[in-house]
Amino acid sequence: MTEVTLVVGGAGRVFTGDAEVLLGRDAACDVQVTDRRVSRRHCRLVVRPDRVAVRDLGSRNGTSVNGVPIDGERELHDGDELRLGDTVARVGVTRNGLTILRELGRGAQGVVHLAREPDGSLVAVKTLTAPGATDLFRRELECTAALDHPNIVRFHRSLAEPLGFVAEYCAGGSVADHGPYGVEKALDLTRQAAAALKYAHSAEIPVVHADGTTAVGRGLVHRDIKPQNLLLTADGRLKVADFGLAKAYDQAGLSGRTPTGAIAGSVAFMPRRQVIDYKYARPEADRWALTACLYWMLTGSPPRDFPAGADPVAVVLREPPVPVRERLPALPAALAAEIDAALTENVSEPRFK
Repeated sequence: MTEVTLVVGGAGRVFTGDAEVLLGRDAACDVQVTDRRVSRRHCRLVVRPDRVAVRDLGSRNGTSVNGVPIDGERELHDGDELRLGDTVARVGVTRNGLTILRELGRGAQGVVHLAREPDGSLVAVKTLTAPGATDLFRRELECTAALDHPNIVRFHRSLAEPLGFVAEYCAGGSVADHGPYGVEKALDLTRQAAAALKYAHSAEIPVVHADGTTAVGRGLVHRDIKPQNLLLTADGRLKVADFGLAKAYDQAGLSGRTPTGAIAGSVAFMPRRQVIDYKYARPEADRWALTACLYWMLTGSPPRDFPAGADPVAVVLREPPVPVRERLPALPAALAAEIDAALTENVSEPRFK
């Protein structure tokens, strides 16, 4: 549960769960402030399971967070300073005993925050934000919890309310935040990711079938390998993350969770075979995607060109990858040949080791 502590003038108030807290001079406000520069209804604090935010209500002298005036709504994190007129309110935010520090990223089904454990260690907390994606989110939770490899983000524990999980924090950001890389660095990162995928492709994974029965699947295909999902630790080690679209490929078609014809993930890093038959994607799709990531690490571009306004799915179905030396002529010919061969649609196994 999200808990917000608001300290005004030395007095603290605690608000939990779903709450809307009105601040101002009016006696009817949840937190009354006597400062004459504060409007009668000055701002509103909105507490939700996945976020805490403040919204100025058209006050005469405005609302600022950490000295910066806000226009509309602004998300709040632990330690923020909220100023109304000459009055300062200090904000404390915790969730399930974790101190929430800042947002790291937000996607279609969840938001990731940096948080601090009671022992001071930093962790990443992913929380469901799309109620309609509960099954998909639980799949990510289950898959992440089932995997144990030095190049896969470590799972710590699940959270019930709001639905989420605590995982290893990778302070180096993602591969997408850096680069292009030199050849040796790009190959080193690719080998680390390849080791993680080789493990995942043979791991035992819990599976829930459409009829409610359970089974143990062998071999997890990620289905969304892209630079943004290749994270880096503070010392530069690579960790594969975000198994929200993963599934046990030997159980494909039995879970009832992926409709025929469905496509998800980043099309720019998908092979044609995955776009055509997403539901039954096999490990070859991950290996193609990882080669596409290597291509990106070397060149700064995905293997295919996606012109503005073009349908990305149509591009994948119709256009071949651009030979890598057309983007990077200085790339050694032998490596370029390996990459180009691995990205052809009739080759399933990249040969670089």
